[in-house]
Amino acid sequence: MIEETQLLEQLKSENERDKAFKELITLYKERLYWHIRNIVKSHDDTDDVLQNTFIKVYKNIHSFKGDSKLFSWLYRIATNESITFINKNAKRLQVTNEEVQQLAINNLASDVYFEGNTIQLKLQQAIATLPKKQQLVFNMKYFEDIKYKDMSDILETSEGALKASYHIAVKKIEAYLTKD
Repeated sequence: MIEETQLLEQLKSENERDKAFKELITLYKERLYWHIRNIVKSHDDTDDVLQNTFIKVYKNIHSFKGDSKLFSWLYRIATNESITFINKNAKRLQVTNEEVQQLAINNLASDVYFEGNTIQLKLQQAIATLPKKQQLVFNMKYFEDIKYKDMSDILETSEGALKASYHIAVKKIEAYLTKD
């Protein structure tokens, strides 16, 4: 596996850029796919957002300063692209972001790419009731097992705040799942 610093040098090199970018996609496409999918829910929408993410990375790789890990930078872009996608959909449909999320969850049951059962659908409904930041933190910790340190770089928030957000999110989800 190619080392991150070497990959960065190649990405910034005119001669090696395309080959290095293919390597970058190979290394990160699956992880980014699932990160985006946890936010936007739909397979087709995820593919669109993932493509936009890699386009943005390709166009802006020279502005990456290396203050954080490349992984964190990619996740930050993917997260922002996902949120932008939801915001655009909400505006286009003239509904709230929460309603866009609820529509996406309602469509999960008929999504041929969703392999979950009723319990997983109920979990997705519970997650959708959380504020956006808590959704992101919960998804990144619960589904992707991202360390708080890395999450802090991605979301540009302190580790303490992220731990508190996750704890509160878990409590809200437990309450949602145990009601009735």
